[in-house]
Amino acid sequence: MTGPAIEIEGLTKDYPVGFWLAKKKRSLDNLTMQVERGEVFGFLGPNGAGKTTTLKLLVGLIFPTAGTARILGQPVSDVGMHREIGYLPEQPYFYDYLTAYEVLDYFARFHDLTAAERRARVEGLLKKVGLETAGKIQLRKYSKGMLQRVGLAQAIVHNPQVVILDEPMSGLDPVGRREVRDIILELKRDGRTVLFSTHILSDAEMLCDRVGVIAGGTLRGVGAPGEIVGLKAKGMEILFELAGGSGGAAIAAQATQTGNRYRIQVPEEELFGALEQLRGAGARILAVAQVKATLEDYFLELVGAEGAQGAAVEVSGR
Repeated sequence: MTGPAIEIEGLTKDYPVGFWLAKKKRSLDNLTMQVERGEVFGFLGPNGAGKTTTLKLLVGLIFPTAGTARILGQPVSDVGMHREIGYLPEQPYFYDYLTAYEVLDYFARFHDLTAAERRARVEGLLKKVGLETAGKIQLRKYSKGMLQRVGLAQAIVHNPQVVILDEPMSGLDPVGRREVRDIILELKRDGRTVLFSTHILSDAEMLCDRVGVIAGGTLRGVGAPGEIVGLKAKGMEILFELAGGSGGAAIAAQATQTGNRYRIQVPEEELFGALEQLRGAGARILAVAQVKATLEDYFLELVGAEGAQGAAVEVSGR
């Protein structure tokens, strides 16, 4: 089978708002993009940018005002094609008097698996998402992060070709986020296609072959994380230590101190002059590195320019 895993053309979604629902609010505007087979694609944007709307349109939970979408060459209206899709909503909800094992076994029953196959699959998934010892505990006793892990397990219980994850890192501690990243990379190694939305940019830079940035319902850019921000250097960073002295004190006032070390950033054309000044002050140069724009810088600049909920963006990944 050839062609992109996901093809989106002119996808638009309007919601009725206001008194008598007479007005329309456009949450997604003429979205066109492709996700290639076997790649990990990150869909980035602040809260309210249109990420969840797009993913719900792809899995058929809502319907577009205009435009079309195809997955594995079939329109998203094709019910049979959805056997090859795994989906994790942003806030998964399960009947909370069931255990994690019972929930996964229930979802496995939708597919042509024997009892022995279901048991092996469920036990393997519980181990994979770090719930091996909690599989027989009712979900009402789970934390938000544990529920997120159950949701991820149900999304891949049937070994789908395309996995669509809406904020899969939401509510997870650092260990849980590491486990989810490992699962996404394992899916890629197995030849699966993964599309996930996030506003945690460090995860996107670490995992994604390509990213798409959306703000205000409109796609602003698509490309590899390094390509989308360009390769132009922002300046040069110098890491150094000071032995003391009046000249050193003046330089230290312009630098950022970390322990007994200092960092200063200068334009590239001023690098040699800054190094001579530091040597004259008795500084010990430890490292010189080129500073390039990151996906985080690009994203914050874009969101700031659009005035679109910049405060909602989580950039640290912590």
